Amino acid sequence: MAKKSMIEKNNNREKKVLSQAARRAQLKAVIYDKDLPVEDRFSATLKLAELPRNGARTRLRNRCALTGRPRGYYRKLDLSRIALRDLASQGLIPGMTKSSW
Repeated sequence: MAKKSMIEKNNNREKKVLSQAARRAQLKAVIYDKDLPVEDRFSATLKLAELPRNGARTRLRNRCALTGRPRGYYRKLDLSRIALRDLASQGLIPGMTKSSW
C-alpha cells in the first residue's frame, strides 16, 4: 500500500492538470505557430513558465486504483500487477484465470 500522502498529492495534481489543460493548450498553440511574431511567441513562453508545474500532464504518475502502487501498472485495467493477480486468483476478473500446468 502506497503512502496516503503520495496518493493524495497525485490526486491534487490530476485536478490541477484538468483545470489548466485548456490554458496550457492555448499557450502551446501560440508558441508553436510559426506565422506569429517572435515577440508574441516568446511572451506566451513566459506565461506558460509562470503556470504551476503541477499543472503539467507529465507530472502525473500512474497508480493502482486499489493500492496506489506506482510500479507494475497495467493501463487497460488501472491496476498493479499484484492487485491484478489477487483479483484473478479470487475469480473477480472475467475470463482471467491463474495459469497452472
